[in-house]
Amino acid sequence: MDKKTPFYDKIVEAGGRMVSFAGYQMPVQFEGLIAEHTKVRSSVGVFDVSHMGRVEVKGSQALDFLNYLVTNDVSGLELYQALYTPMCYPSGGIVDDLLIYRLPDHYFVVINAANNEKDQKWMREQAKGFDVEIIDRTDAMAQLAVQGPKAEQVLQRLTSDDLASIGFYRGLETELAGVKMFVSRTGYTGEDGFELYFPAQQAHTVWDKLFEAGADEGIAPIGLGARDTLRLEMKYALYGNDIDKTTNPVEAGLSWVVKFEKEDFIARDALLKVKEEKPSRRLVCLEVQGSGIPRPHDVIVGDGEELGQVTSGTFSPSLRKGIALGYVRRGYTKSGTELLIRTHRGEVPAVIVKPPFYKEASHK
Repeated sequence: MDKKTPFYDKIVEAGGRMVSFAGYQMPVQFEGLIAEHTKVRSSVGVFDVSHMGRVEVKGSQALDFLNYLVTNDVSGLELYQALYTPMCYPSGGIVDDLLIYRLPDHYFVVINAANNEKDQKWMREQAKGFDVEIIDRTDAMAQLAVQGPKAEQVLQRLTSDDLASIGFYRGLETELAGVKMFVSRTGYTGEDGFELYFPAQQAHTVWDKLFEAGADEGIAPIGLGARDTLRLEMKYALYGNDIDKTTNPVEAGLSWVVKFEKEDFIARDALLKVKEEKPSRRLVCLEVQGSGIPRPHDVIVGDGEELGQVTSGTFSPSLRKGIALGYVRRGYTKSGTELLIRTHRGEVPAVIVKPPFYKEASHK
């Protein structure tokens, strides 16, 4: 039986077409994918992301534990700052990609919805020997993402704190819509925007006040369909598609969040080996030339040989063409390389481009 987020009734009332996703009833779309996508790129949209996992990590060794657990360096985090990081198995395969916030008396970790149970089990197993406490806050909290170039002006009407002062990947504890919450300048769209974390029982209050405040901007609820096209245009990896336990951060283009200068962390040796030996494949951005929409598992071909597979593919509403991410064999990964993608309608030409696909995004 699927769970319902605290916003379920509001979403159904708003016309959300519900599907089963990561154990929750979630809206795949409202007005329609392209309209919703365009709304976020041009104005402001609201995503219910309460299905994401949320945990507090506290204790005298919370920092030491997290720095051992993940590949990025948590020790440099300032108060209310966020960090993006993979969490890996000793083999170098990816358990998940996470957001970690430093708050006054604990660290706050945001987990991909489909991985919540698996990640928390993994974290607790690795925590043995550390003085830490891992507290599941998933059900106690609601989470909204308010995204788009007009997100700040809408949210500013609901709080007396200056949201313009919040830098990218920074946050603050504030009162917004009359509710005490943590607000961060983060998101999964490429646009400027914020994520709001607050008690689940306040969900309807915040939702109503938010939509009232954004009425002049035409604020709209956004479904999972547009969430996917927005993130894909930015080359933001999706766990289960572009990264998983069979991929590592080096080949996935995430070396920038692997800090080998840290003393020790899970997968350090395995990832150092991959880096030194050079990965046999890399995740690339492919832009279709002409018509054709690539889909996951479509084969990527070059010089008559199979070079890899598409991991994510869609029609880009912003670019009006097919785009894809996929792993391609070493030697064929440079920008400008012309390849073919075998779609269900036959082979279509595609060219490797530098990320992101969409270069006009508004995030600061």
